[in-house]
Amino acid sequence: MSQPHPGEKGSVHTQVKRRLKTRHLSMIAIGGCIGSGLFMTSGQAVHAAGPGGALLAYACIGIMVYFLMTSLGEMATYLPISGSFSAYASRFVHPSIGFALGWNYWLNWVITVAADVSLSALIFSYWEPLRVLPPMAWSAIFLAMIVGLNMLSVRAYGESEYWFSLIKVITVVLFIIVGLLTILGIFGGDYIGLQNWHVGDAPFVGSTTHWSSKFLAALGVFLIAGYSFQGTELIGIAAGESEDPEKSIPRAVNQVFWRILIFYIFSIAIIGLIIPYTSPDLLGAQEVAEIAKSPFTIVFEKVGLAMAASVMNAVILTSILSAGNSGFYASTRMLHAMAIDGMAPKAFAKVNKAGTPRNALYLTLVMVVVVFLMQLGSPHAYEYIIAASGLTGFIAWLGIALSHYRFRKAYIAQGKNLDDLVYRAKLFPFGPIFALVLCTIVIIGQDTALLEGEINLRQLATTYLGIPVFIAVFLYHKIKYNPKMIPLKEVDLNQDHKMEEK
Repeated sequence: MSQPHPGEKGSVHTQVKRRLKTRHLSMIAIGGCIGSGLFMTSGQAVHAAGPGGALLAYACIGIMVYFLMTSLGEMATYLPISGSFSAYASRFVHPSIGFALGWNYWLNWVITVAADVSLSALIFSYWEPLRVLPPMAWSAIFLAMIVGLNMLSVRAYGESEYWFSLIKVITVVLFIIVGLLTILGIFGGDYIGLQNWHVGDAPFVGSTTHWSSKFLAALGVFLIAGYSFQGTELIGIAAGESEDPEKSIPRAVNQVFWRILIFYIFSIAIIGLIIPYTSPDLLGAQEVAEIAKSPFTIVFEKVGLAMAASVMNAVILTSILSAGNSGFYASTRMLHAMAIDGMAPKAFAKVNKAGTPRNALYLTLVMVVVVFLMQLGSPHAYEYIIAASGLTGFIAWLGIALSHYRFRKAYIAQGKNLDDLVYRAKLFPFGPIFALVLCTIVIIGQDTALLEGEINLRQLATTYLGIPVFIAVFLYHKIKYNPKMIPLKEVDLNQDHKMEEK
């Protein structure tokens, strides 16, 4: 592999097709982050930090995600390429950082898809008639569906993700409506109001009544909220296949943020108002097997929807399929983009007539199967594999914020007019700096027990393993090619290759 040169134009056989519409981009970003993080672990968040702590955490992370999306939107509109933030880091910051971001992000989605494949068997087995097939068979069927959708053109992926995401959006909207009517006493019995907001030590709770304990509990929920919002960056991965990126990306960025923030804030508030944080039912949100304990299910059952558990199980299955579909797409596009930029073997840059990077898809499929089988063969090995990718989403966000800060500084340093930018992120440089600081705090605070003075080496290793893995990949590239930090006036702002084949 040669030293990467982001933006180097490939031949016609390496170019993806621009077939994604604005509605596809919007739903891809929504589908990427509305899933089990909202449907299941939101209950765990309310239980851990109280309704106030959960609401604060989701609001802060939501604001940070807004700045990250506007940062990504500015760069993706200026330079819409697949595998965007890896290429942006290589182009605007340091080639070794881009290399490490790309490979870590690829590995993260491989592991995520393998986890989704495993989880799918559990969800299918919820319905007794479907237990006629063993779990391995359902996992194989699930994986075949994901691969089949990704083997087709990007338009097929966009359409499938649009409808998967629409199901989730409709579910959340219905939940918000039903929840509000329940709080007002129109559905489900008596008027609830704010009474559950002040149960026990609520709205902010911790292991003790001391403010430091409540702060650490809220910090722990920041992690849950962060993982819930991860997937919004998929809009940058898909930018290279947008039909009209200069119009669709800004529109999708603005629409997606407000929809997601409203969905999450309203949902968390409703859960905290209807279900006391002391309720043992919320503990079930930690176990995927306990579909009936989803806070969404609890609220639907409260108003007399007898089929709530089965309906939510179907929605969660759709969510997992959506997540697997998006994860497989993201990993293949990232590998394809890295191959074009010289960060992966050139064979993975090739695409077929439909614009699908088949070789990248095949390697991703093989790795998903390997990780899935490792999970079955050695739970402890799988635990460390999961840990190795655990922080990748936050590290990718750090990369986006840093890349945008450097992009804007280089743009100004080279005498370019900001008015020429089709889309400009608001509140620069506060936005990327805020994201950098908050992401760093969340990463450091991964192990709240450590912050309280309790040291568990095994837990420490599995919690922070993603950091040394990222550093190791960075050092490999740095030692092998010895690239330098790119001076602002030498940052390549060339757009000649931005319009790939339609």
